[in-house]
Parts: sequence; structure tokens; C-alpha cells
Amino acid sequence: MKHKYVIPVFVSNSEYSNDSIFYNSKTTNKQENNITKKEAEKIIEEYLKSIKDDDAEIEIAFFGGSFTAIEEEKQNELLELAYQYIKENKVKSIRISTRPDYINKKILKRLKKYKVKTIELAVQTANDFILKKVGKEYTLEDIRKASKLIRKYRFTLGHQMMVGLPESTRKDEINTAKELIKLKPKMVRIYPVLIKKGTELEKEYEQERYKPLSIVQAVETCKELVRMFSDKKIDIIRVGFQDTDKIEYIKNKNNEIIAGPYHPAFRQLVESSLWYDSIVEKIKKLNVKVKEVEVTINPIDTNNVIGYKKENIKKLKQTYDVDLRINPDKKVKQGKSKIEITKTFE
Repeated sequence: MKHKYVIPVFVSNSEYSNDSIFYNSKTTNKQENNITKKEAEKIIEEYLKSIKDDDAEIEIAFFGGSFTAIEEEKQNELLELAYQYIKENKVKSIRISTRPDYINKKILKRLKKYKVKTIELAVQTANDFILKKVGKEYTLEDIRKASKLIRKYRFTLGHQMMVGLPESTRKDEINTAKELIKLKPKMVRIYPVLIKKGTELEKEYEQERYKPLSIVQAVETCKELVRMFSDKKIDIIRVGFQDTDKIEYIKNKNNEIIAGPYHPAFRQLVESSLWYDSIVEKIKKLNVKVKEVEVTINPIDTNNVIGYKKENIKKLKQTYDVDLRINPDKKVKQGKSKIEITKTFE
């Protein structure tokens, strides 16, 4: 199986960036506004030098702002650069992220010309009231139209959604997931809202007009969303924000996070909680007083079954007085498990 690598090139612009009350692309991106072709080329070359796998599947991804909303000349300049690497067989594909109201037939035809493969839409929520509240100028109808057009032109469709937006409830977030599932994306990213320096949301937080989710609340909601998307075979490519020099669990002077449900292993918290629920459900179906169980899983799932800092093992013991033993077996399909009672109470 080929290893996949993504070369992230962060692109933003002052007029049509993804700035809103909870996000400030100018402070979040590692590169300056309006990245030049030369700067982009340097980033790509550095990443290519670091990839030693000759059989790697490499993708250049233009992230950060709304790619299709920046000046067309700048778009073409960056796309031509990326396309050159495809022609030289150094890179397999191109990915962009953008906003739903900057997708139309003309734009898609141009992206097709440069062999763009994947388009991720920054959806955030399917609730029009909340979209307006957070400063977005598009609507659910725009999301629907853009998604259908992207699929019609045979691009790979991705969606990005958020939990914990101002005025949003868990019900709103589940409804957003339902709406996105109807639009048949191939992949989705789920981000909990974090309060960052220099945003309007920071002011609302300081004035006590906005309260962020706790980590427990964010995990519980994301767990339900992951379950929904997984049931429909939609690839969940990220849950939570990536740890960077400006987004860290331990606060320092460079950290942009003011508050919110940030954790360096947020996805593991979500997936471990799903495994815990699954194990408990199976134990409850056993008509005996269980003292110890052995769960047979694929080795890849071991860390998630055990839990972050062995949380699942501790919780099972404290809550149900059950000892958990792990039996890694490559023959078991990833995400599946077999459970066996190894000890019972007399």
C-alpha cells in the first residue's frame, strides 16, 4: 500500500480570507498573506526533499483561505506551479479548500484544466442563522449548490464542519451532519471551535457572551458525528486541530489559544470513547457478572481501545469493576473486535 503525503501550502488574502468571529487566517497561517510563487515553490521543494519513499503518493494542498476567492491571476500562478510537478511525475494530485459561494461552472472548469482532484468546502454549519451570526456570507443553499456542482464535475468532494459555534447546539451539529451526508462527500473534517487571539470571539468570551464547549462536551458531540459519518462510509480525515507552534496544549507566549476544547490527542479521545461505549455495550449483553474480559482487535486499534493514558482501562475498573485485557490480532479487521469473558465473579 502506497504511503500518502500532503504538502500544505497556506494561501490567504486580505479581502476574501476565511476570517470570521472565530477564525483569523492572518494569525493562524504560518506564511504571510498573498504567498508568492517563489515562496510556494520553496515549501514544495523542502517537503519533496524530506520524503524518502520512492513509491509515495504526494498531494499539494492549498489551504488557509478561500482559494477560489483570491485573484484569478494568483490562483493560476500557484496552480501552474503545482501542475508542473504533476507533469514531472513528482506529485500525484492537487487539493484546494474554499468557501461554497465561490464555486461555479467557470471556476470548476479552470480547476479541471490544472488537474485539481479534491475540493474541500468550509461549510462550518448548515444553519443559516448561525452562519450569519459567525460572519459567513453563504447559506445552506449555497453549500448544496456548490457540493452538487463539485460532484457533477467529478472532483472529490470534502466538507469541513465545526462544533461549538455561537448559538449552536448539539442538535444543530447533528442536523449539519445529516445535511452533509445527503450531499455525499467522500471525506469530512470536524473541528471544535477554539477561541483565538485577535478574533471577535475573543471579545465575546471576555464579555461573557460566549462560552466554549468543555473537552468532555466536544468529545461527546464529535463522537456522535464520527459515528454518523462512519456509518455512511464517509472518510473522517481529521477530528480536532493539529498541534503547531501556535496551537499548543501547554500555554506559552506564542500560543494563539485563549480557551476552548483543545487537546493534542483530541481524535484519540473521541475514538477511545467510541471503543469504550462499544465494549460496555457488549459486556452488558453478557448474562453473567463479568470480572475480566479479553478484547481481540487489530493492533492498529490498540491505543484507542486502551484509551488516552489508559483511560478506558481505568474507567472500566472504576465503573464496572471489570479488568480489560487486549489481544492484538492482525487477522481482525481494523475497527472490529471480538470479546471473550476470561473471568467471572463467583
